[in-house]
Amino acid sequence: MLERFLKQTSFVSEEDYRQHLEFIIPKNFNFAYDVMDAWAEERPEKLALLWTNDHGEEHRYTFADIRRLTDQAASYYTTLGIGRGDMVMLILKRRIEWWISILALHKLGAVAIPATHMLTRHDIVYRNNAASVKAIICVEDPYVIGEIEKALPESPTVETIIIVGDEKCDASQESTRHVAEADATRRGSRCDVGPIFHRFHAEVSSAPPFVRPAFVNTNEDTMIMYFTSGTTGEPKMVAHDFLYAMGHLTTGVFWHNLSEDSIHLTVADTGWGKAVWGKLYGQWFAGACVFVFDHEKFTAESILRQMERYRITSFCAPPTVYRFLIREDFSRFDLSALRYCTTAGEALNPAVYQRFFELTGIRLMEGFGQTETTMTLGTMPWMNPKPGSMGKPNAQYDVDLIRPDGTPCEDGEKGEIVVRVRDGHRPLGLFREYYRDAALTRSTWYGGSYHTGDMAWRDQDGYYWFEGRADDVIKSSGYRIGPFEVESALMTHPAVVECAITGVPDETRGMVVKATVVLGKEWKAKASPELIKELQEHVKHTTAPYKYPRIIEFVDELPKTISGKIRRVEIRQKDTTQS
Repeated sequence: MLERFLKQTSFVSEEDYRQHLEFIIPKNFNFAYDVMDAWAEERPEKLALLWTNDHGEEHRYTFADIRRLTDQAASYYTTLGIGRGDMVMLILKRRIEWWISILALHKLGAVAIPATHMLTRHDIVYRNNAASVKAIICVEDPYVIGEIEKALPESPTVETIIIVGDEKCDASQESTRHVAEADATRRGSRCDVGPIFHRFHAEVSSAPPFVRPAFVNTNEDTMIMYFTSGTTGEPKMVAHDFLYAMGHLTTGVFWHNLSEDSIHLTVADTGWGKAVWGKLYGQWFAGACVFVFDHEKFTAESILRQMERYRITSFCAPPTVYRFLIREDFSRFDLSALRYCTTAGEALNPAVYQRFFELTGIRLMEGFGQTETTMTLGTMPWMNPKPGSMGKPNAQYDVDLIRPDGTPCEDGEKGEIVVRVRDGHRPLGLFREYYRDAALTRSTWYGGSYHTGDMAWRDQDGYYWFEGRADDVIKSSGYRIGPFEVESALMTHPAVVECAITGVPDETRGMVVKATVVLGKEWKAKASPELIKELQEHVKHTTAPYKYPRIIEFVDELPKTISGKIRRVEIRQKDTTQS
C-alpha cells in the first residue's frame, strides 16, 4: 500500500527521513476509494476496526466490511439528496457509524464536519449558519437531539436530520416527538420545524446498490472542516482539502510507528481533530487495526483494562490521560503487548514521562500539531526522545522559529513556530483557509509563512521545546515567563494532578505568576496555606526562583475547551472580574 504513495517507505535516521521523504500524489485522491477500498481488494479479511463499549459489547469489522457498509451508507445518503460539496455535521460520539459515515461522505465528495456531542443550542446554531450545514447525522441521545431541536428554528439551511441509534432506545419526552416525526418521514410527511427526520438503521438497508459518482472530487476540494474550540472568541472554521488525509500518513506510519500487525488505541472524542489523527487516516494507511472503546465516563482503570484485554500494541493520548494513568497500580494489569506510546494535544511534563517509563519501560514519543495541520513536530522512532520536547520538524513541513520582527531565532531563543510556504506551495496537510473568513486567513498566512501562534525554543540538537501560546506569556518584573515551564515544575510535586499558570496584574511587577491547581484525591484534605508554601518552595528549587507562583488557588477542575485544552483565558477573565 505505502509504495503507492511514497517514493521511500522506511527510514533509519533523521537525516534519511529529511532527505528522502517524498509523496506520490495521485490526481483526484480520495482516501475512501484509494486507501480503504484498495485494502478491501488486497486484504478483504484483514481486521480493520475492533469496537467495544463499557457494557461489554464487541464488534469486529474487516476491510471488506468497511467497504460494504460505506458503500451502503453512501448510497443511502445519496437518496437523501447529499452530494458533492454539501456540508454535513456528524455528532456520533464513538459509534461505528461515525467511521462509516465519514468515509461514505468522502465517497460522495461531501464535506464532513465532525462535532462533539457536548455542543449546546448556541454552538449548533453558530455552526449551522457559519457553514451552511445541509444535514446533521446524530446519535439518538436525548441531550443531543434536544439541543438540535432548539437550534433548528434559527438554522434555515438544515434540510435533513439523520438519527443513528437503537430503534428501541429509551428517549426523553423531548426527543420522543422527533422519533415519531422520524417514523412519519418514512411515509413521506415533513416535520413542522422544517427539516425531514430519518432513522439511519431503519432506512439504510433499503438503499439501492451504490454507484460511484462520475466525478467525486479534486485534490483541492474541501473534504473535512473543523470548528476549532479556541481559547477566545467564536470557533474558527478550518477547511482541509482531500490531500489532508494523505498528510496524516506520516502521523500513523512513522510517528505512531504502525504496521499491519498493530492494534492502535487513541483516546479522543470523534468531535475533536485528534480523532482523525489517531483513529482514521494514518492508521489505515498502515493497515493497522483501529481499536475503539466507546465509554460514557473516562477512568484510568477502564482504559488499562481494555489495553490488557485486547492486547493493545500502540497507544496515544494527551498528557492529561497519562497523568491519571501513572497514578494507577500497574502491577494489576498485563500490558505486555504494549510496544509503542505517543502523546500530543498539550505539552508533556517531564515528570509524567519519567514515571510512565519507570512503570512500563516505554518511552513516550511526543508530537505537536494543530487543527490547521497534521503532525508538525514529532519524536520519530529513530530519534531519542528528550522528555518534555516536542521533537523535531516533520519532514513534510518547513518549520522555523521567528522573532516578532519576522527574523529567524537562534538556538535557545524563544520565538513563534511558523510553517514556511515556499513558492506558494502549501505543505501536504496544511489547511486551505479559514472558511468564509479571508481576513482571519490573512492574519495567520503572511510573510511567506503560516503563523501558528505557539511559542517554543530550539536546542542545539534541533529539538523544539514548547513555551505556550503567544498570548499566554507572562511578563513580570522584566522577565518573560512561559506558563509551561512553571507548570512542569509544579507537576513534579506528588500533590499536583493538573495545573494552569496565568498572569495576574500587579502594580509593582506588572504581573505576577498565579497557579490554579487540581490536587490528587489523597491531598485534597491537606489544602492549606502550608501546602501553598510547600508548592512555592518546590518550584523555587525546581526551576529559576523568579518564576515561582506568588498566588496559588486550589480548584476541583480546570476550565477547558470542548477539545480538552485548558482555557487560561477564562482563569484570567475571572481574576480580572474579581480584582
